[in-house]
Amino acid sequence: MRICAIICEFNPFHNGHARIIEQARLLSGSDFVVCIMSGQFTQRGEMCKTDKYLRAKHAILSGADAVIELPAPFAVAPAEIFARGAIKLAAQIDEELCLCFGAEDGNAEAFIKSANALLDESATFKDRLLKYLDGGDSYIRAYASAYADCGGDAKLLSSPNNILAIEYCKAILSGRLPIDIFTTKRVNGGEFAPAHTIRSLFNSRKSVKEFMPDYAYLDYAAQTESNERFCQACADAIFAESADNIKRTYGCTEGLENRLKKLVIENYGDYERVIDQATSKRYSSARIRRIMTASLLKLYKDDCEKFLSSDINLKILAVRKQIKDKLLPLISTDFENENDKKCYELNSNAYRLWQYLSSPSDYKNENEKTIFV
Repeated sequence: MRICAIICEFNPFHNGHARIIEQARLLSGSDFVVCIMSGQFTQRGEMCKTDKYLRAKHAILSGADAVIELPAPFAVAPAEIFARGAIKLAAQIDEELCLCFGAEDGNAEAFIKSANALLDESATFKDRLLKYLDGGDSYIRAYASAYADCGGDAKLLSSPNNILAIEYCKAILSGRLPIDIFTTKRVNGGEFAPAHTIRSLFNSRKSVKEFMPDYAYLDYAAQTESNERFCQACADAIFAESADNIKRTYGCTEGLENRLKKLVIENYGDYERVIDQATSKRYSSARIRRIMTASLLKLYKDDCEKFLSSDINLKILAVRKQIKDKLLPLISTDFENENDKKCYELNSNAYRLWQYLSSPSDYKNENEKTIFV
Protein backbone atom coordinates (compact mmCIF):
# COMPACT_ATOMS: atom_id res chain seq x y z
CA MET A 1 0.00 0.00 0.00
CA ARG A 2 1.17 3.53 -0.76
CA ILE A 3 0.43 6.24 1.81
CA CYS A 4 0.86 9.98 1.28
CA ALA A 5 1.46 12.06 4.41
CA ILE A 6 0.54 15.71 4.89
CA ILE A 7 2.05 17.58 7.85
CA CYS A 8 -0.32 20.26 9.10
CA GLU A 9 -1.96 22.33 11.84
CA PHE A 10 -5.36 23.10 10.23
CA ASN A 11 -5.81 26.16 12.47
CA PRO A 12 -8.49 26.55 11.20
CA PHE A 13 -9.22 24.08 8.41
CA HIS A 14 -9.88 26.03 5.18
CA ASN A 15 -10.34 25.61 1.43
CA GLY A 16 -6.60 25.62 0.80
CA HIS A 17 -6.20 22.63 3.10
CA ALA A 18 -8.96 20.76 1.26
CA ARG A 19 -7.11 21.52 -2.00
CA ILE A 20 -3.81 20.14 -0.67
CA ILE A 21 -5.53 16.90 0.37
CA GLU A 22 -7.00 16.60 -3.13
CA GLN A 23 -3.63 17.38 -4.76
CA ALA A 24 -1.78 14.93 -2.51
CA ARG A 25 -3.93 12.06 -3.70
CA LEU A 26 -3.77 13.18 -7.34
CA LEU A 27 -0.01 13.83 -7.51
CA SER A 28 1.15 10.83 -5.49
CA GLY A 29 -1.30 8.23 -6.75
CA SER A 30 -1.48 6.93 -3.18
CA ASP A 31 -4.00 4.49 -1.78
CA PHE A 32 -4.46 6.60 1.35
CA VAL A 33 -3.84 10.19 2.49
CA VAL A 34 -2.86 10.52 6.16
CA CYS A 35 -2.52 13.90 7.89
CA ILE A 36 -0.04 14.41 10.75
CA MET A 37 -1.61 17.31 12.63
CA SER A 38 -0.66 19.42 15.66
CA GLY A 39 -2.97 19.11 18.64
CA GLN A 40 -4.11 22.20 20.56
CA PHE A 41 -0.98 24.37 20.38
CA THR A 42 0.94 25.47 17.32
CA GLN A 43 4.47 25.94 16.06
CA ARG A 44 4.09 29.72 16.44
CA GLY A 45 3.23 29.30 20.11
CA GLU A 46 -0.49 29.99 19.76
CA MET A 47 -3.52 28.10 21.04
CA CYS A 48 -5.92 26.58 18.50
CA LYS A 49 -9.47 27.85 18.72
CA THR A 50 -11.00 24.57 17.56
CA ASP A 51 -10.65 21.15 19.23
CA LYS A 52 -8.25 18.74 17.54
CA TYR A 53 -10.97 16.12 17.06
CA LEU A 54 -13.15 18.61 15.19
CA ARG A 55 -10.22 19.66 12.99
CA ALA A 56 -9.46 15.99 12.33
CA LYS A 57 -13.10 15.45 11.39
CA HIS A 58 -12.91 18.39 8.96
CA ALA A 59 -9.90 16.79 7.27
CA ILE A 60 -11.73 13.46 6.84
CA LEU A 61 -14.81 15.21 5.46
CA SER A 62 -12.51 16.95 2.96
CA GLY A 63 -10.98 13.75 1.65
CA ALA A 64 -8.26 12.61 4.07
CA ASP A 65 -8.36 8.99 5.20
CA ALA A 66 -6.85 9.39 8.68
CA VAL A 67 -5.41 12.02 11.01
CA ILE A 68 -2.52 11.30 13.38
CA GLU A 69 -1.62 13.75 16.13
CA LEU A 70 1.75 15.48 16.23
CA PRO A 71 2.44 15.55 20.01
CA ALA A 72 2.90 18.90 21.73
CA PRO A 73 6.68 18.48 22.37
CA PHE A 74 7.19 18.42 18.58
CA ALA A 75 4.32 20.74 17.63
CA VAL A 76 5.43 23.65 19.85
CA ALA A 77 9.02 23.74 18.64
CA PRO A 78 11.26 25.46 16.07
CA ALA A 79 10.83 24.47 12.43
CA GLU A 80 13.65 21.91 12.49
CA ILE A 81 12.23 20.02 15.49
CA PHE A 82 8.64 20.33 14.24
CA ALA A 83 9.77 18.74 10.96
CA ARG A 84 11.98 16.08 12.54
CA GLY A 85 9.18 15.00 14.87
CA ALA A 86 6.59 14.84 12.10
CA ILE A 87 8.86 12.94 9.70
CA LYS A 88 9.84 10.57 12.51
CA LEU A 89 6.18 9.69 13.10
CA ALA A 90 5.48 9.35 9.38
CA ALA A 91 8.45 7.01 8.97
CA GLN A 92 6.98 4.69 11.61
CA ILE A 93 4.21 3.81 9.16
CA ASP A 94 5.57 0.57 7.76
CA GLU A 95 4.32 1.05 4.21
CA GLU A 96 5.49 2.72 1.01
CA LEU A 97 5.45 6.37 2.02
CA CYS A 98 5.52 9.77 0.34
CA LEU A 99 5.04 13.36 1.49
CA CYS A 100 3.08 16.20 -0.10
CA PHE A 101 3.24 19.82 1.03
CA GLY A 102 2.16 23.22 -0.21
CA ALA A 103 4.82 25.82 -0.92
CA GLU A 104 5.03 29.37 -2.23
CA ASP A 105 7.90 28.60 -4.61
CA GLY A 106 9.96 25.72 -5.90
CA ASN A 107 9.48 22.08 -6.76
CA ALA A 108 10.58 18.84 -5.13
CA GLU A 109 13.97 18.88 -6.84
CA ALA A 110 14.71 22.44 -5.67
CA PHE A 111 13.76 21.67 -2.07
CA ILE A 112 15.88 18.51 -1.99
CA LYS A 113 18.84 20.43 -3.46
CA SER A 114 18.50 23.17 -0.83
CA ALA A 115 18.12 20.63 1.97
CA ASN A 116 21.28 18.86 0.85
CA ALA A 117 23.18 22.16 0.83
CA LEU A 118 22.00 23.05 4.33
CA LEU A 119 22.52 19.67 5.96
CA ASP A 120 26.22 20.27 6.47
CA GLU A 121 26.51 23.97 7.19
CA SER A 122 29.99 24.96 6.08
CA ALA A 123 32.35 27.20 8.01
CA THR A 124 31.77 29.88 5.38
CA PHE A 125 28.01 29.65 5.84
CA LYS A 126 28.31 29.94 9.62
CA ASP A 127 30.65 32.93 9.33
CA ARG A 128 28.27 34.68 6.96
CA LEU A 129 25.30 33.92 9.19
CA LEU A 130 27.00 35.49 12.22
CA LYS A 131 28.03 38.49 10.12
CA TYR A 132 24.44 39.21 9.07
CA LEU A 133 23.08 38.62 12.58
CA ASP A 134 25.65 40.98 14.05
CA GLY A 135 24.68 43.48 11.40
CA GLY A 136 21.12 43.53 12.72
CA ASP A 137 19.30 41.24 10.30
CA SER A 138 16.55 38.96 11.55
CA TYR A 139 17.49 35.28 11.82
CA ILE A 140 15.41 34.27 8.78
CA ARG A 141 16.85 37.09 6.66
CA ALA A 142 20.41 36.42 7.84
CA TYR A 143 20.00 32.70 7.12
CA ALA A 144 18.73 33.38 3.60
CA SER A 145 21.53 35.88 2.89
CA ALA A 146 24.21 33.49 4.14
CA TYR A 147 22.72 30.72 2.01
CA ALA A 148 22.75 32.98 -1.05
CA ASP A 149 26.40 33.88 -0.42
CA CYS A 150 27.20 30.18 -0.56
CA GLY A 151 25.50 29.77 -3.93
CA GLY A 152 21.98 28.81 -2.83
CA ASP A 153 18.61 30.13 -4.00
CA ALA A 154 17.55 32.49 -1.19
CA LYS A 155 14.05 32.75 -2.68
CA LEU A 156 13.26 29.30 -1.32
CA LEU A 157 13.95 30.59 2.22
CA SER A 158 11.68 33.60 1.91
CA SER A 159 8.59 32.24 3.66
CA PRO A 160 7.85 30.15 6.78
CA ASN A 161 6.11 27.45 4.70
CA ASN A 162 9.09 27.06 2.39
CA ILE A 163 11.46 26.92 5.37
CA LEU A 164 9.35 24.15 6.89
CA ALA A 165 9.38 22.32 3.56
CA ILE A 166 13.18 22.41 3.47
CA GLU A 167 13.26 21.13 7.06
CA TYR A 168 11.03 18.20 6.03
CA CYS A 169 13.50 17.38 3.27
CA LYS A 170 16.47 17.73 5.64
CA ALA A 171 14.84 15.29 8.06
CA ILE A 172 14.21 12.80 5.25
CA LEU A 173 17.75 13.08 3.89
CA SER A 174 19.50 12.92 7.27
CA GLY A 175 17.48 9.82 8.17
CA ARG A 176 18.11 8.31 4.73
CA LEU A 177 14.40 7.60 4.50
CA PRO A 178 12.82 6.26 1.29
CA ILE A 179 10.14 8.97 1.18
CA ASP A 180 9.18 10.55 -2.16
CA ILE A 181 8.39 14.28 -2.22
CA PHE A 182 5.49 16.00 -4.01
CA THR A 183 4.80 19.74 -3.93
CA THR A 184 1.77 21.81 -4.82
CA LYS A 185 1.78 25.58 -5.13
CA ARG A 186 -0.16 27.38 -2.43
CA VAL A 187 -3.06 29.43 -3.82
CA ASN A 188 -4.10 32.82 -2.44
CA GLY A 189 -7.04 34.88 -3.67
CA GLY A 190 -10.68 34.28 -4.44
CA GLU A 191 -11.97 31.53 -2.15
CA PHE A 192 -8.46 30.86 -0.82
CA ALA A 193 -6.82 32.66 2.11
CA PRO A 194 -4.09 31.50 4.54
CA ALA A 195 -5.00 30.49 8.08
CA HIS A 196 -3.43 33.57 9.71
CA THR A 197 -5.54 35.84 7.47
CA ILE A 198 -8.70 33.92 8.35
CA ARG A 199 -7.93 34.18 12.08
CA SER A 200 -7.26 37.91 11.77
CA LEU A 201 -10.43 38.58 9.78
CA PHE A 202 -12.53 36.54 12.17
CA ASN A 203 -11.12 38.36 15.21
CA SER A 204 -12.00 41.64 13.47
CA ARG A 205 -15.59 40.39 13.11
CA LYS A 206 -15.29 40.12 9.33
CA SER A 207 -16.73 37.28 7.27
CA VAL A 208 -14.49 34.26 6.63
CA LYS A 209 -17.21 31.86 5.49
CA GLU A 210 -16.11 32.00 1.84
CA PHE A 211 -12.65 30.67 2.73
CA MET A 212 -13.79 27.55 4.60
CA PRO A 213 -15.95 24.47 3.96
CA ASP A 214 -19.34 24.96 5.62
CA TYR A 215 -18.78 22.27 8.26
CA ALA A 216 -15.42 23.76 9.26
CA TYR A 217 -16.77 27.31 9.37
CA LEU A 218 -19.76 26.39 11.56
CA ASP A 219 -17.55 24.58 14.10
CA TYR A 220 -14.96 27.38 14.10
CA ALA A 221 -17.52 30.13 14.60
CA ALA A 222 -19.21 28.21 17.42
CA GLN A 223 -16.06 27.99 19.59
CA THR A 224 -15.73 30.12 22.71
CA GLU A 225 -13.03 32.79 22.49
CA SER A 226 -10.42 31.98 25.14
CA ASN A 227 -7.23 33.66 23.92
CA GLU A 228 -7.22 36.15 26.78
CA ARG A 229 -7.14 33.36 29.36
CA PHE A 230 -4.36 31.62 27.44
CA CYS A 231 -2.23 34.77 27.22
CA GLN A 232 -2.57 35.40 30.94
CA ALA A 233 -1.65 31.78 31.71
CA CYS A 234 1.53 32.14 29.61
CA ALA A 235 2.58 35.30 31.43
CA ASP A 236 1.81 33.76 34.82
CA ALA A 237 3.87 30.68 33.92
CA ILE A 238 6.93 32.82 33.14
CA PHE A 239 6.52 34.59 36.49
CA ALA A 240 6.17 31.34 38.45
CA GLU A 241 8.73 29.19 36.61
CA SER A 242 12.43 29.20 37.46
CA ALA A 243 14.80 30.85 35.00
CA ASP A 244 16.67 27.55 34.70
CA ASN A 245 13.55 25.74 33.48
CA ILE A 246 12.58 28.52 31.05
CA LYS A 247 16.10 28.21 29.63
CA ARG A 248 15.40 24.53 28.89
CA THR A 249 12.89 25.48 26.17
CA TYR A 250 14.01 25.54 22.54
CA GLY A 251 15.35 28.90 21.40
CA CYS A 252 15.79 30.46 24.83
CA THR A 253 19.41 31.65 24.69
CA GLU A 254 21.68 34.52 25.69
CA GLY A 255 19.90 35.22 28.97
CA LEU A 256 16.46 35.60 27.35
CA GLU A 257 14.90 33.68 30.25
CA ASN A 258 15.90 36.45 32.68
CA ARG A 259 14.66 39.17 30.34
CA LEU A 260 11.27 37.49 30.00
CA LYS A 261 10.85 37.18 33.77
CA LYS A 262 11.84 40.83 34.17
CA LEU A 263 9.41 41.99 31.47
CA VAL A 264 6.51 40.02 32.96
CA ILE A 265 7.03 41.74 36.31
CA GLU A 266 7.55 45.20 34.82
CA ASN A 267 4.41 44.90 32.67
CA TYR A 268 2.24 43.36 35.41
CA GLY A 269 1.70 40.21 33.37
CA ASP A 270 0.54 41.99 30.21
CA TYR A 271 1.30 39.26 27.66
CA GLU A 272 1.17 41.38 24.50
CA ARG A 273 3.43 44.06 25.97
CA VAL A 274 5.93 41.39 27.01
CA ILE A 275 5.91 39.96 23.47
CA ASP A 276 6.32 43.42 21.95
CA GLN A 277 9.22 44.42 24.20
CA ALA A 278 11.02 41.08 23.94
CA THR A 279 10.81 40.95 20.13
CA SER A 280 13.88 42.09 18.24
CA LYS A 281 15.65 41.43 14.95
CA ARG A 282 17.35 38.49 16.61
CA TYR A 283 14.25 37.18 18.43
CA SER A 284 11.03 37.09 16.40
CA SER A 285 7.64 37.45 18.07
CA ALA A 286 6.86 33.85 17.01
CA ARG A 287 9.96 32.64 18.84
CA ILE A 288 9.01 34.55 22.01
CA ARG A 289 5.44 33.21 21.91
CA ARG A 290 6.73 29.68 21.38
CA ILE A 291 9.10 29.93 24.34
CA MET A 292 6.31 31.21 26.59
CA THR A 293 3.90 28.50 25.45
CA ALA A 294 6.53 25.78 25.83
CA SER A 295 7.24 27.04 29.35
CA LEU A 296 3.53 26.95 30.19
CA LEU A 297 3.28 23.35 28.93
CA LYS A 298 6.67 22.32 30.39
CA LEU A 299 8.00 21.26 27.00
CA TYR A 300 11.76 21.13 27.33
CA LYS A 301 14.55 20.61 24.80
CA ASP A 302 16.29 17.82 26.74
CA ASP A 303 13.06 15.81 26.96
CA CYS A 304 12.24 16.36 23.29
CA GLU A 305 15.67 15.16 22.16
CA LYS A 306 14.97 11.89 24.01
CA PHE A 307 11.60 11.60 22.28
CA LEU A 308 13.25 12.13 18.89
CA SER A 309 15.62 9.25 19.55
CA SER A 310 12.94 6.84 20.81
CA ASP A 311 10.05 4.89 19.34
CA ILE A 312 6.93 7.03 19.78
CA ASN A 313 3.47 5.57 19.20
CA LEU A 314 1.12 7.02 16.61
CA LYS A 315 -1.95 8.59 18.24
CA ILE A 316 -4.78 8.29 15.73
CA LEU A 317 -7.36 11.08 16.09
CA ALA A 318 -9.72 10.15 13.27
CA VAL A 319 -10.20 7.58 10.50
CA ARG A 320 -12.60 7.36 7.58
CA LYS A 321 -15.23 4.89 8.74
CA GLN A 322 -15.61 2.99 5.46
CA ILE A 323 -11.91 1.99 5.32
CA LYS A 324 -10.98 1.72 8.99
CA ASP A 325 -10.55 -2.07 8.91
CA LYS A 326 -8.11 -1.78 5.99
CA LEU A 327 -6.19 1.34 7.14
CA LEU A 328 -5.93 1.00 10.92
CA PRO A 329 -3.63 -2.05 10.84
CA LEU A 330 -1.26 -0.12 8.55
CA ILE A 331 -0.87 2.94 10.81
CA SER A 332 -1.16 1.40 14.27
CA THR A 333 1.93 1.04 16.49
CA ASP A 334 2.47 -0.57 19.86
CA PHE A 335 5.71 0.54 21.50
CA GLU A 336 6.36 0.40 25.23
CA ASN A 337 9.04 2.69 26.66
CA GLU A 338 9.37 5.50 29.19
CA ASN A 339 9.98 8.19 26.58
CA ASP A 340 6.76 7.38 24.73
CA LYS A 341 4.88 7.41 28.03
CA LYS A 342 6.29 10.81 29.03
CA CYS A 343 5.74 12.31 25.58
CA TYR A 344 2.05 11.50 25.64
CA GLU A 345 1.70 12.47 29.29
CA LEU A 346 2.88 15.95 28.31
CA ASN A 347 0.54 15.87 25.32
CA SER A 348 -2.45 14.88 27.45
CA ASN A 349 -1.62 17.60 29.97
CA ALA A 350 -1.60 20.11 27.11
CA TYR A 351 -5.03 18.94 25.97
CA ARG A 352 -6.46 19.13 29.48
CA LEU A 353 -5.12 22.67 29.84
CA TRP A 354 -6.67 23.62 26.50
CA GLN A 355 -10.01 22.22 27.67
CA TYR A 356 -9.78 24.22 30.90
CA LEU A 357 -8.82 27.47 29.18
CA SER A 358 -11.41 27.06 26.43
CA SER A 359 -14.46 25.89 28.40
CA PRO A 360 -14.05 26.78 32.08
CA SER A 361 -17.78 26.38 32.76
CA ASP A 362 -17.90 22.97 31.07
CA TYR A 363 -14.52 21.51 31.96
CA LYS A 364 -14.14 17.89 30.90
CA ASN A 365 -11.28 15.44 31.15
CA GLU A 366 -12.61 12.56 29.12
CA ASN A 367 -10.48 9.72 27.84
CA GLU A 368 -9.22 10.55 24.38
CA LYS A 369 -10.16 8.07 21.68
CA THR A 370 -10.10 7.70 17.93
CA ILE A 371 -13.21 8.95 16.14
CA PHE A 372 -14.63 7.45 12.96
CA VAL A 373 -16.07 9.81 10.38
